[in-house]
Amino acid sequence: MIGVLITTHGNLGGELIKAAELIKGSLGDILHVSIDQTKNVEDIKKEIGNAIKKLDKGRGVLVLTDLFGGTPSNISLSFMKEGKVEVVTGVNLPMLLKLSEIKENMSLREFACFIKEYGQKNISLASELLSKKAVG
Repeated sequence: MIGVLITTHGNLGGELIKAAELIKGSLGDILHVSIDQTKNVEDIKKEIGNAIKKLDKGRGVLVLTDLFGGTPSNISLSFMKEGKVEVVTGVNLPMLLKLSEIKENMSLREFACFIKEYGQKNISLASELLSKKAVG
């Protein structure tokens, strides 16, 4: 199984997990690391590193972060390793709801691409969607 770690500013990751579990039930092996101004960089690195070690059951770990260029992403990028750790930025609720659909034959990279594309696909401008329905 591919492990999943969410690293975000504040407790966004924890709240996304709560929301997803409210909708779908337990998400299984998923952890989050909250980052705020009270933690120093070395402590954050240690916390992320420990979470990755705990989650890695041999198929790697997907790290989902909130914002490319932000501290959670920048620190997470230092753990990237082909086939072992992949980082996807812009985490959203649809991504978490889709996590359970990992296919056993998917590589970490394939799973990361699948989750990224699903997250992007679920960003919509409501007025565009509604105008298409009105026409069709």
